[in-house]
Amino acid sequence: MEPILLAYLGIALMIGLTGIGSCYGVTIAGNAAVGATKKNPEASGSYIALCALPSSQGLYGFVGYFLMKSFLVATITMGQASAIFGAGLALGLVGLFSSIRQAQICANGISAIGSGHNVFGYTMVLAVFPELYAILGLLIVILVGGSL
Repeated sequence: MEPILLAYLGIALMIGLTGIGSCYGVTIAGNAAVGATKKNPEASGSYIALCALPSSQGLYGFVGYFLMKSFLVATITMGQASAIFGAGLALGLVGLFSSIRQAQICANGISAIGSGHNVFGYTMVLAVFPELYAILGLLIVILVGGSL
């Protein structure tokens, strides 16, 4: 395999998997918001804020691409391409799973808010924990890019 193809595969996994995770995550939270709106339509602002949280992982994939695009040249070495592939795979997988798990936390919070419980702040705090791992995945991309 040509090194440039391996690097592009890593980029594709980084953007694709984080985007898929965000798509699933926003859908999970959005489904909960639709149900909760039936019970408590006045809290729609809280629902929207919690639905938006899982979308950030997809953005991290794009940020990772912009950090790596200067290395995507015809003269890339196999070592550099392997590093980009590994970083892309790491961010892609972490972004995929952290987005889905974050959405599940958000969906539970949305359901509780819809039932009249005042848990918006608590839900936001708990939803940050899976997000932290997506940020760490992006940090890996930054560190790998700095070492190339």
